[in-house]
Amino acid sequence: MTTAMPLTGAKVSTGPLLNAALDAAARGWPVFPLVPRGKRPAIDGWQQRATCDPGRIRRWWTRYPASNVGINCGTAGLLVLDLDAAHGRIPPGWARRGVAHGRDVLALLARHADEPDPVDTFTVATPRGGEHRYFYRPPGSRLRSTVGARGRGLGWHVDTRGPGALITAPGSLATVHGVPVPYTVAWDLPVALLPGWLVTALTPPPPPPRPATVPGLPATSRRVTAYVQAAVAAECRNVATATEGHRHIAVFAAAAALGELLGNGWISAPAITHHLTDAARRHLGVADFDRYELARTIRDGIAAGREHPRVLTDRPAPARRPRTH
Repeated sequence: MTTAMPLTGAKVSTGPLLNAALDAAARGWPVFPLVPRGKRPAIDGWQQRATCDPGRIRRWWTRYPASNVGINCGTAGLLVLDLDAAHGRIPPGWARRGVAHGRDVLALLARHADEPDPVDTFTVATPRGGEHRYFYRPPGSRLRSTVGARGRGLGWHVDTRGPGALITAPGSLATVHGVPVPYTVAWDLPVALLPGWLVTALTPPPPPPRPATVPGLPATSRRVTAYVQAAVAAECRNVATATEGHRHIAVFAAAAALGELLGNGWISAPAITHHLTDAARRHLGVADFDRYELARTIRDGIAAGREHPRVLTDRPAPARRPRTH
């Protein structure tokens, strides 16, 4: 979950970072402030507030001149391949193939797909030896942001930044060994359309089919049954409407809340798992959120909640009115 950091002015010129923000916006990429020399958003609601408006950009960077520049990949229509250099031990499987950088992994993947290495596009060199290759997403595509080989990612040191993600714009700074080093444009080429083989690789699988049968609820009083049904509906709504940075905690909290009902026998674990899995269907395969993480989070939440059974006190019976003669 991203925690917004307070923006703090610093004794630096407004010129370079302001110009970097204006240059990105001129390319049609909505921007917003990041923390100085960092990658974290410096404002709340960055996905909604990122802008190409020069006036707002000037106000932001005049007030906070040290802020790095973030690009909202989602509204910019971008899918950026983030290729990192190896710093330390290289996994043996990759080392045997002569891989020492994410770009080597991408070249291997292209060769295995019998496709050319996608190098002819706008490319940024990062301060620690990596590359950001910019591509436009095809219209109507639904692509995943991924991290390395996790969650059906592309491979070691190959991350993707798409809908719901940000990328640090060229002209921003990072501190490397105590020295400020900029993100620089390595290849100032037009942004290419993402190749079809990468579109296929990054398209989430279809949601799993809904099961034919729904686990039933244990037999209880009508009052408890109504209470459980309302709780299930509310927690499923919380999961279905969770935003990208809050999905994990929303699923865990919902499973824990319903686990409290399991603790006193009002619902079964299969029923909780069924309803929350169904509620989370639209999140699967998006930004590295897969069914394994979903199943594990539901299981852990249920286990936490069942240790604290929910207490539902009986309503007191109405007082009997005295008989009058």
